Amino acid sequence: MAEPTDAARTVLLTVDDDPGVSRAVARDLRRRYGASYRVVRAESGPSALEALRELKLRGDSVAVLLADYRMPVMNGIEFLERAMDVYPGARRVLLTAYADTGAAIDAINVVDLDHYLLKPWEPPEEKLYPVVDDLLAAWRAGDHRPVPFMKVVGHRWSARSSEVREFLARNQVPYRWYSVEDTEGRRLLAAAGQDGLRLPLVITPDGGVLVEPEAPELAARVGLATTPTADFYDLVVIGGGPAGLGSAVYGASEGLRTVLLERSATGGQAGQSSRIENYLGFPDGVSGAQLTERARRQATRFGAEILTAREVTGLEVNGAARIVRFADGSAIGAHSVILATGVQYRRLTAEGCAGLTGCGVFYGSALTEAPSCQGHDVFIVGGANSAGQAA
Repeated sequence: MAEPTDAARTVLLTVDDDPGVSRAVARDLRRRYGASYRVVRAESGPSALEALRELKLRGDSVAVLLADYRMPVMNGIEFLERAMDVYPGARRVLLTAYADTGAAIDAINVVDLDHYLLKPWEPPEEKLYPVVDDLLAAWRAGDHRPVPFMKVVGHRWSARSSEVREFLARNQVPYRWYSVEDTEGRRLLAAAGQDGLRLPLVITPDGGVLVEPEAPELAARVGLATTPTADFYDLVVIGGGPAGLGSAVYGASEGLRTVLLERSATGGQAGQSSRIENYLGFPDGVSGAQLTERARRQATRFGAEILTAREVTGLEVNGAARIVRFADGSAIGAHSVILATGVQYRRLTAEGCAGLTGCGVFYGSALTEAPSCQGHDVFIVGGANSAGQAA
């Protein structure tokens, strides 16, 4: 088991109103993780929340929360929902009896539950530790750390500025937008030694400056994988929407060396949806971002590679192999290729629309665009589900 980033101040918190069960959970956690993590035990939701607030004040990190469902005053789901306000990056586990599995499934949607665990969890080596190991690995990947943000300087009505902002937002990369017309935007331009003739300008957390960056350069600088690790794969999946991600999960889980290639951002059009109500297994709906993040995590857990900003331009047959060619001239081979390229928005044919795309006329909508539209009239063309969500 890998060590945590800051072992002395990283906490696993468990809450159960049954003193015997509470002690048993804490005992099993300390047996496995006590050398690397602090285990904090509480016997009610309110006392656990108070403990979290104290930990927050001391600057401690909380990696995993394990809460019993049936507790008086505040049940486990209510506690986890409140705990999200204090430690949004902590992984969440609900301890339930078999009769409460329905509530656990509901909690997946209410509190973005990571796992529910049936009691009793004996032997812990088979039922408890594998779950906690996976959650700690996901937490250590960076969810708990303060995330530095990119600074994007550009013009609101610039198509290239819109493309950069959309790329960062859809790949869930934190950024702040600065208009070149504002004082702070001009100050950042001067600090970077730029005259503003070439925009957008992207300033990385380490002070690096990217001028009019293309997607591959931007992806590499924000830490997204862009280069394949092999020349030949069992399976290549082209397209990173739900179908592509699902194909990557199934291929990798069967032991196939799998790589998924996505031109812009995983999730596809579904990843931009604020709420998906008809996806199997989510009776109360799920946001596109949540669905995408879970699918990515599942695919990479099975060993699939996910490459972003990789545009495929050609597909050839070479004997028993399939050759996939990229826009930069490179190529990889595979036994099999799955095309999951999704769909595109229909384009308006009205005169003048083509020249305004990305600088006043947009296809699709994202919550990240809402602040820039405040106080302005917005006209929505279309009457289907996407139009309703945009409205």
